[in-house]
Amino acid sequence: MWHTLYKWGRMFKRATLAAVILVAACSDGVGPAPSRLADPSFATTSGSPIVLDQRSGALNQYDVHIGKGFEEGNPHRGDAIVATFFWLGSTNTITQVTDHLTDGTPVGNPYTLVEYVTAGGISMATYVATNVQNFPDTSTESNKVLDVHAIFSSPVQAGVMISAYRGVGSVAPLGAHRSASGSGSEPTVASPGTMPLNENALAYAVTMSDGVVGTDPPVGFTNITTMSDAVMGVDGEYAVPGAAGSVNPQWTWYFTSPRTWIASVVALNPAALRLSYVAQPTTTLPLLTMKPVKVAVVDDLGNTVTSFNGTVTIAIGHNGGLLLPGTLSGTKTVTAVNGVATFSDLSIDQPGNGYTLKASGSGLVETESAPFNIGVF
Repeated sequence: MWHTLYKWGRMFKRATLAAVILVAACSDGVGPAPSRLADPSFATTSGSPIVLDQRSGALNQYDVHIGKGFEEGNPHRGDAIVATFFWLGSTNTITQVTDHLTDGTPVGNPYTLVEYVTAGGISMATYVATNVQNFPDTSTESNKVLDVHAIFSSPVQAGVMISAYRGVGSVAPLGAHRSASGSGSEPTVASPGTMPLNENALAYAVTMSDGVVGTDPPVGFTNITTMSDAVMGVDGEYAVPGAAGSVNPQWTWYFTSPRTWIASVVALNPAALRLSYVAQPTTTLPLLTMKPVKVAVVDDLGNTVTSFNGTVTIAIGHNGGLLLPGTLSGTKTVTAVNGVATFSDLSIDQPGNGYTLKASGSGLVETESAPFNIGVF
């Protein structure tokens, strides 16, 4: 019993210290005085571009307009934003989720409902917007803060948690997702269940209970925000395991009387890294060194992934040799620098028309160059 009380007190303190309010310039409801959120921890893995960019949250709002702005500065354009709304009620009465600046300027990114779960008179809905645009990138001006809000059909006691991630794909951003609920009157494990996760995908996990109760977070996850008020407690976590497999986030809620929990987990897939020529091979004479050929590693929005420092290999694609097949010489595998691989000593020994070079790398979508000639002008 004393161990349980100690754990409850320790985790309740953790939850209370993370309570936050809305940005003052926003018209959304106001909560208790904020404690500054800790700097984001970046859960990067080899080859994975997904990182936590910005986050924020608030509880203790009562209105039809429930929302929150990013406190530490706006996220980057092109990010994915996850917004989870928590409220007292047993139906999803949200009619719209969208965003605006704190000066009232509409932004209008579309948010899609991914998971909704309700039990015991509490509800939680998670919405996702990908490749967000139309706001001042990384702005810290108080009237230009990006605010995400939900409109309910009638006033609710509610809160919201928002987080933004860089490196989420825009072609097929959403992976698996699921929710679950339960109850207990003593320390209780809460989990949405096991969910498959693609290679380098991000798992976003969130839980809610109907009261001021401490919780231990799931192992292997990094905290987004932990909050509580007089009627609810919430905890958000994320993880980027790297290898494909499955995740099963499990919290321990330290209940001491009958309580209800709900939990959701959502997978966000990484941008597909691919290769793209930034300096094409050019026509030259047999055995003479070409001008440097450069290949960049880019995400599915075409942005160079400057954090990539793996190797890229180049080879002949279409062999255009006229009499004999051409042979490519030079350093054919190089290490990328700031996401760009430079091949500076390539040559081909046989004249021909329509040669191409193919670039490839582990975990990268290969690319083929434009046609070029050797010794034929």
